[in-house]
Amino acid sequence: MVSAVFHGPFEATSTPASKGLPAAAAPKPIARNPPPTSSTMQTTAKTSTATTAPPAGIDWRGKSRDFWMAVLPPLMGLGLLIGIWALVSISTKSSIPSPLDTWKQALDVFADPFYRKGPNDQGVGWNILMSLERVAVGFGLAALVGIPAGFAIGRFNFLSRMFNPLISLLRPVSPLAWLPIGLLVFKGANPAAIWTIFICSIWPMIINTAVGVQRVPADYMNVARVLNLSEWKIVTKILFPSVLPYMLTGVRLAVGTAWLVIVAAEMLTGGVGIGFWVWDEWNNLNVKNIIIAIFVIGIVGLILEYALIKLATAFTFEEVKS
Repeated sequence: MVSAVFHGPFEATSTPASKGLPAAAAPKPIARNPPPTSSTMQTTAKTSTATTAPPAGIDWRGKSRDFWMAVLPPLMGLGLLIGIWALVSISTKSSIPSPLDTWKQALDVFADPFYRKGPNDQGVGWNILMSLERVAVGFGLAALVGIPAGFAIGRFNFLSRMFNPLISLLRPVSPLAWLPIGLLVFKGANPAAIWTIFICSIWPMIINTAVGVQRVPADYMNVARVLNLSEWKIVTKILFPSVLPYMLTGVRLAVGTAWLVIVAAEMLTGGVGIGFWVWDEWNNLNVKNIIIAIFVIGIVGLILEYALIKLATAFTFEEVKS
């Protein structure tokens, strides 16, 4: 028999019970892990970071997909339009010029867009500028009248009840129906066209501004009453910031309507302008220039629309969701 005497938890000695018997083998001490050093900790941290961190680099596949989704659909739509145009040109036996012939004519037209050979023979650039000038004047006058009128109608219930029937009665009238009134009153084609732009641009600005004023939260107005603010401070400090997105929407709608109307008004009144240029080319049976004018009108309207959308987006504040 061998009896073991333990001196500690990790070591033991043996005492022979009788002479001649071998001593029992002592158990090996349990090895303890050494404390981690700084180099070991850095190596572990690097290994953990390399394991958990996402792979670095640019997601070229995602960027390429976004690029083609932004470019390909518009190109396909334009290609569809050109394809239909070419088929119509073939089926009508050249009464409608082909896209290629129209493109060649467009290169000649825009080679010198600002030439002048007389009062009725000017480049397309001068016609576009004259139409934009009429739109700017008529639209500016409509803004000077329509926006303050919208604030007043939206602010005071009496004025709202007074003018709502008149707006509902006059707003559906075609803008060209006002052109003879302008010719009768102003005795001139140019002021009559500006009058037509004015009367068709004023309604969207009045209506959208008034709606924006009426939708201002009642708490804002209650605070203004408690603080005993003047009417000027109520308009400038409370109403204007709240109504600005509605007002810009009305401005965008008014500009789009004005650009549509000026073409028709210039066809009837004559003079210099993109509408008159279309009508003059029709009298000369130059269908290629008519198609070019259609694209020019569309591109200018698109630029105006895009610029006003960007302006409205810059002044539109969205609520942050918590």
